[in-house]
Amino acid sequence: MTTSTAVSAARIFDGTRWHDNSALLISGGRVDGIVGITDIPAGSPRLDYDDQLIAPGFIDLQVNGGGGVRFGDETSAEAIHAITAAHARFGTTKLPPTLITDTPEVTARALEGGRQARSRRIPGFLGLHLEGPHLSLERKGAHNPSFIRPMTEEDLHAICGYRRASGFLLTTVAPENVTTEQVSALVEAGVVVSIGHSNATAATVSTYLDAGASMVTHLFNAMSPLGNREPGIVGAALDDGRVYAGLIADGIHVDPVTMKVALRAKFSPGQIFLVTDAMQTIGTSLREFELNGRVIHRNAGSLKLADGTLAGGDIDMLASIRFVHTVVGVPLESALSLASSIPAKAAGVDGHLGSLKPSYVADFVVLSGELDHVDTWIDGNRVVHA
Repeated sequence: MTTSTAVSAARIFDGTRWHDNSALLISGGRVDGIVGITDIPAGSPRLDYDDQLIAPGFIDLQVNGGGGVRFGDETSAEAIHAITAAHARFGTTKLPPTLITDTPEVTARALEGGRQARSRRIPGFLGLHLEGPHLSLERKGAHNPSFIRPMTEEDLHAICGYRRASGFLLTTVAPENVTTEQVSALVEAGVVVSIGHSNATAATVSTYLDAGASMVTHLFNAMSPLGNREPGIVGAALDDGRVYAGLIADGIHVDPVTMKVALRAKFSPGQIFLVTDAMQTIGTSLREFELNGRVIHRNAGSLKLADGTLAGGDIDMLASIRFVHTVVGVPLESALSLASSIPAKAAGVDGHLGSLKPSYVADFVVLSGELDHVDTWIDGNRVVHA
């Protein structure tokens, strides 16, 4: 029988409740349980974090890059590892590298990179997120309009084939360029379908939810707004309990007051969760970079094209949690859940990720009382130490 390692801390948040002066027991990359300090099994190796806190590792479902690498510019398993490693420094323990709208050739290379990352068991790799190219030109944001196009049968076959053979896949689509029949086929294959970069009406969104879509990409951004006569995608997302919605919490993409209103208004069981939409600037001192031949400027926490269009996020997940906790006023346990158990539910991986329950993957983050990063553990291994 494998002996559990006991990782103790002043407080442990298991995804539902706090445990004071307790220890997280782990073995074989999995959680064995949480016990009081006095109940640690005799002979267990121990690691004490004293007055710090332990929480489930963060799950970020929209990450374009990090560590100087953008997924798409580079698509190899090594590039994926560079991205996951950059975000692990800020507590993210699982993420799907996100490919924004690009050519069929780049998309094919990205799918192959995902297959390689899975076969090599890259730490932190969850799967892939294809954000486009089947989006709306009217709500394209920073996506290159020359690459936006309707979904073909070849596209559908490639996406479904990846999901069946290689694991988790999330795709952002717009009703303008994807049919309900295609959405149903994607969902039947196990693909998580998110609506985004679209000018769809609320009624259209409802039809696509009926077809199996279950998520909305970066709520409020690049989508039809909540209006007095047309609720748009925003209204549909808040009102329909079938849908989860990602939210970029940097105070730039969405105003803090708007965040408060949305968090209060969201009808369950679907919930709002945090995403970073992070670009390759995370963990670097980069001041600018190119995106499909266009220069993106980094300034005061924002990434913009020359015309002022936002082009992804310049924030990590831990900073996002601090923002919603200290600025928006979300209780700490709820803020932590917005980055762990809720995205796990949205992605359909909550049976083994997002919480510190027995038999769950031992992904967790250690934080100071001031919410500074201390350590990150992925699959039961300490991968980052402050």
